[in-house]
Amino acid sequence: MDIERRIYNAAIDLIKQRYRSNWGGAAAMYTEDGQILTSVAPDVIVASTELCIETGAILEAHKLNTKVTHTVCVVRKDENADFKILTPCGVCQERLFYWGDNVKAAVTNRTGELDYKTLKEIQPHHWYKAYQE
Repeated sequence: MDIERRIYNAAIDLIKQRYRSNWGGAAAMYTEDGQILTSVAPDVIVASTELCIETGAILEAHKLNTKVTHTVCVVRKDENADFKILTPCGVCQERLFYWGDNVKAAVTNRTGELDYKTLKEIQPHHWYKAYQE
């Protein structure tokens, strides 16, 4: 099984384990040293303190001092709904750009198929290009 399918399955497995019913969401990332890091968004009382689903895995990669190469974020409405892939939001894209514009992220699409694009494909006009020689 390829990396992209493995991390997708890891995210789904975490959703099924952590959120047995109702809404669920999880992220999974692959690192250059072969690890799969997963995370969920923390439950919070005050909405303004929410964090993205990917944040935990991003922080784990920093803690382990390893580079993220692939990422996927998966959600479902409830235990009977189809899984949906969410393209990383702008904040998470900024967090992922730390490891370069070749990080591959699963992207939302109408067919629901598993499709990955590099950050440079997702954001072809990213501001960092103003500082490249």
